[in-house]
Amino acid sequence: MKIFRKIVILFFALSPLIASAENLLGYLTDSAGKYIGPSVEDNITTMDTDKNGFADVTEVRAYLALKHGKDYEKALLDRWEIRSLGGSCPIPFAKEFYSESSQ
Repeated sequence: MKIFRKIVILFFALSPLIASAENLLGYLTDSAGKYIGPSVEDNITTMDTDKNGFADVTEVRAYLALKHGKDYEKALLDRWEIRSLGGSCPIPFAKEFYSESSQ
């Protein structure tokens, strides 16, 4: 009987999440069930503000800040930005490469 009660409680706890997922799925699909939401390419194009063909960490950070707030995934994006500058690569020739390419 305890297991049944736990299953019922779990069902009622997860019901709103399932309903929300169904609502979102309905919003992002057409009447035939085909996905009509933005593609990865659409999102990257939106992030690529300097139109160079890819979204770098500063463009991704700006996009995420607009969508989710200034400090969204701050620690992760800080680490990503440091790595993109070549500061975290311990191989000596890599530092020379990055310093030459930034000039």
